Amino acid sequence: MPSQVRGREEEDDTWAEDATYPPPALLQRQAHVPDFSTYTEMYNRSVHNPQEFWLEVASGFYWKSSPSGKVLDYNFDITKGKIFVEFMKGAKTNVCYNVLDRNVMEKNLGDKTAFFWEGNSPTTSSVISYLDLLKQVCKFANVLIKLGVKKGDRVAIYLPMIPELVYAMLACARIGAVHSIVFAGFSSESLCERILDSQCVVLVTADGVFRGEKPINLKQIADEALQKCKEKMHHVKNCVVVKHLKGRLNNQNEGKFQTAWNSDVDRWLDELMADASDECEPEWLDAEDPLFILYTSGSTGKPKGVLHTVAGYLLYTALTFKYVFDYHEDDIYWSTADIGWITGHSYIVYGPLANGATSVMFEGIPTYPHVGRFWEIIQKYKVIQFYTAPTAIRLLMKYGNEAVEKFDLNSLKILGTVGEPINSEAWLWYYNVIGNQRCPIVDTFWQTETGGHVVTPLPAATPLKPGSATFPFFGVVPAVLNEHGKELEGEAEGYLVFKQPWPSIMRTLYGNHERYENTYFKKFPGYYVAGDGCRRDKDGYIWITGRIDDMLNVSGHLLSTAEVEAALTEHPAVAEAAVVSRPHQVKGECIYCFIILKDGMKYTERIAEELKKQVREKIGPIATPDFIQNAPGLPKTRSGKIMRRVLRQIARNEKDLGDTSTLADPSIVEVLFSQRCEAAA
Repeated sequence: MPSQVRGREEEDDTWAEDATYPPPALLQRQAHVPDFSTYTEMYNRSVHNPQEFWLEVASGFYWKSSPSGKVLDYNFDITKGKIFVEFMKGAKTNVCYNVLDRNVMEKNLGDKTAFFWEGNSPTTSSVISYLDLLKQVCKFANVLIKLGVKKGDRVAIYLPMIPELVYAMLACARIGAVHSIVFAGFSSESLCERILDSQCVVLVTADGVFRGEKPINLKQIADEALQKCKEKMHHVKNCVVVKHLKGRLNNQNEGKFQTAWNSDVDRWLDELMADASDECEPEWLDAEDPLFILYTSGSTGKPKGVLHTVAGYLLYTALTFKYVFDYHEDDIYWSTADIGWITGHSYIVYGPLANGATSVMFEGIPTYPHVGRFWEIIQKYKVIQFYTAPTAIRLLMKYGNEAVEKFDLNSLKILGTVGEPINSEAWLWYYNVIGNQRCPIVDTFWQTETGGHVVTPLPAATPLKPGSATFPFFGVVPAVLNEHGKELEGEAEGYLVFKQPWPSIMRTLYGNHERYENTYFKKFPGYYVAGDGCRRDKDGYIWITGRIDDMLNVSGHLLSTAEVEAALTEHPAVAEAAVVSRPHQVKGECIYCFIILKDGMKYTERIAEELKKQVREKIGPIATPDFIQNAPGLPKTRSGKIMRRVLRQIARNEKDLGDTSTLADPSIVEVLFSQRCEAAA
């Protein structure tokens, strides 16, 4: 247990690592996990008797048939054979049935609000009940069946944050199709790559979307992606298009949105839905059948199709949502994430709906039409649990407390963060200003690969330390290893690994089990390797220290250095590129690029702009470089490997380089320091 607890009377903007913030007594009275001793007892049971623990959780859901073997079976040791995880294998169920039909039929929640949908403009909103949602999902499922989609087929979804995105994913879950959602900010190249990798038979998209004041022609991007797929010999049979912008454009924008139409492939969703029945029998699936694929960046540059399966994912997202947000029946919950990322899958759709929760779903951005939009929405819907990213917190901090003070945030009881470690300054602002020193912050650590929270506080049980993800969730057994794979006890820093599976851990990388084994299990046989470093303090609290591989965490989203470098080197003037991260006040990390030009080429502002544009088009706006440094050479070992550690220190202007004895040409380091981008100096 933590050593020093700060009382409210001591609160200010100073902070020491030993300081802890106790759970509010008011919250503890009704909490599912009311104190640390209850957490400890439940945790021990989940780790020592996992079969009994998870069967008890499973009893709250509908099963067509029971598991035929062990509740949880696995091998994490690559030296002993194939890596596998199986949870409740042989049991039959359907996720869509459990999150919709069960709530409507068994729990009588048909009239309860599932989503308050808040559009990009404050004048656009709608309310969707559980019965409405069930009917729309059934209609969409029947549309997919009519288009020839069968159990096991992959369906690509490239939609903004609109209700049809939820209808589409749950329709897939209902009929046993596997959804692959691609964030609607990605480029046509990224969309094409993901469609090709999982051989999707249908693409669901929209005519367009407003992001703030800016209209984006999604159909045009989708058309470009389908053309690229065609050139690579993959034909998507149907492109289903949501009319989202039609009728909402002014004359000035109307001309930009001439939707190209291919009547062999393109179908308007509203026309297909008009004839579809609002009843659709669910497909009963094996617990280990695939539910969805979600791509995350890989260190080789080729995105990895993380595959999650039916039963384990359902149970784990349901349980983490209930306990981490201490969700109760009449609460209004809001995650500001996009469903294109894992947070949206787990904690906007599946986790909340499995608990019969009411959520806010937001299409817009935090600064449109004003910088108080988040706080206005919290006030409008009387939000109780608010879950957002440190990037958004740091962005909104810039506008000062005045932007917050005009809104009533007294409904809030629990705050959460996701995507990256939160710095103490942002944590304290969030706690003091948004939570008014009465709302615990659940700083959740997890990944696309984990499916749900793995290291996280529980709001009424865990005394908090700003910036620490604290302790493992039920069923999760972390360890800290040194470079040689030795487990470190007590206070330690090293590789964060996990010793056994929890139900929602990914099962494979789609179509590439060998890459799955090599990426996550080869380095330290017997452990799942998260790819992050961590530190455990003297009180046992876990602090995530950042990526240990060639990955960038920009605004809470992982990008690989390799994919950004590949985009840069496609420019005809560039011979070689190396990409690293450097700290950024708002985004957490930003992208700093070193480029070597081909002989005879001169670095100009125009080339810099072309390079930024190229990265935007190849990957998406989120990957746009912040700094590009023209370099005469790169620090490499004698074997030709780029020493990124040295480049990171140059980008950050940190002169203490440690051991550089393996550098082929140590003099290049001083040259690169002297030519650092002025803006980064």
